Amino acid sequence: MRIKDVSKAALITFIIGFLTIITMMTVFVELAEDVLEKEKFEMDHYFLNILVFEQNSLVYQTMEFLTEAGSVLFLTIASVLIVLFLLITRQNKWYIIFFIINMIGISAFTKVLKLIFERDRPELIAQYDGTGFSFPSGHSTGSIAFYGFLIYLLWKKVSHGWMRSTMIIIVGLFAVLIPFSRVVLGVHYFTDILAGILLGLTWLITCIILLEYLIWRRNIKKVR
Repeated sequence: MRIKDVSKAALITFIIGFLTIITMMTVFVELAEDVLEKEKFEMDHYFLNILVFEQNSLVYQTMEFLTEAGSVLFLTIASVLIVLFLLITRQNKWYIIFFIINMIGISAFTKVLKLIFERDRPELIAQYDGTGFSFPSGHSTGSIAFYGFLIYLLWKKVSHGWMRSTMIIIVGLFAVLIPFSRVVLGVHYFTDILAGILLGLTWLITCIILLEYLIWRRNIKKVR
């Protein structure tokens, strides 16, 4: 690859992407070290106090619905449907490959890290997948990776401006609200959510950068 073959916009985007990855991983590592040392976080107690609602409240019931959209079962079924859709519509094979890498990779990272940190949950509630270890939040890593990649696909494939913007906003809200639903339901600490978001975004951006690079390389070869 020659630098002169890359547009300024693409080069700036790649640089920003790499800097973002480095920044998020730095914050994640700092947070992870404190969790390993069994540090107590003021923000955890603060957010548990202000975000945990009564079970009969509208907020709680809304979060009950939203959290299901980040469950392993839902994301697995939705991922299979998206892969089938990409195959049926004959999209570039790299979109399919990297979507699969994105989802399987984040799942593996989350499972391994949970076993490493072995952090107990604030409350065990099997009804909301609130079992097992707490750090990082699997709903957060999975939702950021899944809905984030979906936003990327919408940006690349939907041509109508207002439709694309509307869909991206809706999907973006799911990506943000699902992680926070875990605190509202009382099955995760805020630092679990923060770590999950950081890890999910880092992996998502890494996959997208590599995907864009491969697509760019293919296009360069076609031109030559």
